[in-house]
Amino acid sequence: MNNNKKTVAIVLGVVVLLLLLVFGNRTFIIIKETERAVLFRPFNDGLQKDKVYVPGFHIIAPWNRVIKYEVAEQQREERLDVLDKNGLSLALDVTVRFLPVFDRVGYLHEQFRGNYINNLVIPEVRSSVRRVAGRYTAEEIYSTKRTEVESAIVTETGEVLKNNNITMRAMLIRSINLPEQIKNAIENKLKQEQEALAYQFRLDRERSEAERKRIEAQGISDYNEIISRSLTDKILKQKGIDATLQLSESANTKVVVVGGGEDGLPLILGN
Repeated sequence: MNNNKKTVAIVLGVVVLLLLLVFGNRTFIIIKETERAVLFRPFNDGLQKDKVYVPGFHIIAPWNRVIKYEVAEQQREERLDVLDKNGLSLALDVTVRFLPVFDRVGYLHEQFRGNYINNLVIPEVRSSVRRVAGRYTAEEIYSTKRTEVESAIVTETGEVLKNNNITMRAMLIRSINLPEQIKNAIENKLKQEQEALAYQFRLDRERSEAERKRIEAQGISDYNEIISRSLTDKILKQKGIDATLQLSESANTKVVVVGGGEDGLPLILGN
């Protein structure tokens, strides 16, 4: 009897071991720190869109299927041929950075079945880049409004991706390739504009300096005029007397002749 129990226990152990070997990778699930997952239950309610599995260890029934999504920021680079506002052809090298909305990966899977990058992100980026580029001239895209172009692409693309459970982090124009003749013409024009700005700056500086000197001279002139009007003969005589008194008190040897100068002012004769 004991032998039969041992046999049954061994058989059960073997069966459990075989089941673990066969279904273990479908039952014991580890989700990495940069992943999220949703569950598909074929014998129940299908895709569980609203239940998102976070990183860690999970046990599920082996007949259910776990669908994992990478949620770390991703990056794609594209080279696009576009037309500017005037119909001029140019090539843009762009980089787009994006990631799924963590708690919406179930809805993302329902819409795009795991291929959302090729079916959503890249087509939308291409469409937005061409649409926005068509509103600007090649010169504006190449130089004066490059940041504005990037911002417009991010805004328009980001809105579409947001509505489809994708967060767009950035869109950068890495390089702009123009026909050599057009590129040289734009660069020459920009150089001339910079030279004109520098010349205007020098003119403005000289005008400011001239105005400063004029104001300074006018101030000196006004000061002298005021002093001239205020100095009477009596005041001048008093100033002379005060100065004479100060000099007479000096330790230097001198002879003071009172009333010997013009208009009766004292004379001071040194040694």
